[in-house]
Amino acid sequence: MIPLLFLVLFAEGAMAFLLMVEIGPLRELAMRALDQLKTGKGPATMKTLACTMAVIFLSSLTSIIKIQNRGAKLGTVTPMDQVLWRTHLLETSLTGYALFLGLVIDRLHHCLGKLVDLRSSEREMEKLRKELGALKVNDSGEAASLGEILKKMKAQSDGLEKRASAAEAHVASLQKQLEELLLEYDRLLEDNQNLQRQTLAFKN
Repeated sequence: MIPLLFLVLFAEGAMAFLLMVEIGPLRELAMRALDQLKTGKGPATMKTLACTMAVIFLSSLTSIIKIQNRGAKLGTVTPMDQVLWRTHLLETSLTGYALFLGLVIDRLHHCLGKLVDLRSSEREMEKLRKELGALKVNDSGEAASLGEILKKMKAQSDGLEKRASAAEAHVASLQKQLEELLLEYDRLLEDNQNLQRQTLAFKN
């Protein structure tokens, strides 16, 4: 189980790295892979996997608490209980990190998707501006028609700017969520270190 969790963590870490750092076409490939995972039966499969890992996390955490309680009652911890305690602690840590990284990857994918939509909207707006400029040059004699076209283009531009502003606000919100997740990750690391120190103190 532990080698499998290490493999999952490695894969999730690689995916998060590809999403955060643009290396040639690798980010686009990672985005496409995640898009495929979120279509068809992918979401149901990922939710089932996440629920399974959450159950494993809670089971390992419960086992840790039981071993600690048993040691407290007996006044000592047997070598077998020490091995089991460390194994469950490692499983709990790896499972927690895997769930956390999965959440980070999902948020990064969502945020990058919004950024792609925003850039696409900006390109459309620039194209409309160029078309408007060409119309002004080519059809200078049709002022009334150009006025209507200008109003239409301005309405489209306003709509695109509103979408861009909404997307920027959403990106800022996602960045704030990511910062909160990173703070939670640091807290989990600190809790893990505290648990390890408690283990050493308990062992001694």
